[in-house]
This record gives sequence, structure tokens and C-alpha cells, in this order.
Amino acid sequence: MAKSQTARGKTPWLVLLLMLLVGAAISAGSMYFFFKQTGVASESDEPIKVVDVRDPTFVTVAPFTVNLRSEGREQRLLYIGLSVQVQDETTKKFLHQYMPQVRSRLLTLMASKTAHELMSPEGKAQLSSDILDQLQLPMAQSQPELNINSVLYTDFIVQ
Repeated sequence: MAKSQTARGKTPWLVLLLMLLVGAAISAGSMYFFFKQTGVASESDEPIKVVDVRDPTFVTVAPFTVNLRSEGREQRLLYIGLSVQVQDETTKKFLHQYMPQVRSRLLTLMASKTAHELMSPEGKAQLSSDILDQLQLPMAQSQPELNINSVLYTDFIVQ
């Protein structure tokens, strides 16, 4: 009598476990066929592209203050610090070597802006674009191609 009660107690758990395993197998099989039909699981003729992931390289431009173009009689200042993200060491070395010229171009560019232009997100985006344009202009006769990705602001205060 003790054996029959123990066997009856284990039976529901074994049935439940068996149903769970069958359900998992059906689910895995249906997912395989679904992905095979949609082409996700199929092997394509195209080789897998390996993306070369490198650590980002930045060139830091020391923060500086510049007088902004006046909208009237008021004096407005811009305190700005930025970093330039570059793709290669050649560009990084070149920008470090020509940093006085880079800073001079940036000061001249920013002095032509008004505080109102720089206060909006669109103005900051336009300034980034203008900085990229300035950095693409030749600084030397034997200048390598500069691979500059973006301009990132580290400090930006309009007063």
C-alpha cells in the first residue's frame, strides 16, 4: 500500500515535467523553422563583415574665452572647451603639431558668432559643423588627409 501511494504522488510531477519538455522542444523547433523561413537562421552567400572596433581617439583643445559679436552695446563672452574625435594617429599628431593655428582659427570663427546664435541646440550644431569645415581647410603645404569624425563640447558657457 505504501508503494502505490508513493507512485501516485510522483506521477503528476513526471507528467508535468514530460509536458514541459515536449512544449520546449515544440517551441524550439517552431522558432527554428520560422527563422529559417524568414532567412535569419539561413547561411547567406555574403561573408560576415568584421567591423574594426578601435578605442576612440580624441584631440583636446584647451578651454578658452572669446568675445562674441555684439548684438548691441552689451559685452558677451563664450567660455568653451572642446575635443575633436579623429580616426587615426596621423590626424592626431598633425592637429597637435598645428594646435596654435587650430586655436587661432577657432577663436576667429567663434568671435564671428552672436550669443543668440549659440544659445540654441541648432546653433551649437551649426558651430560644430563650422568647426569641422575650418579644420578641413589646409594648414600646411604637405598636409595629410585629416580624418575628423566629430566635435564634442566639454565646456560651453555663454555669459
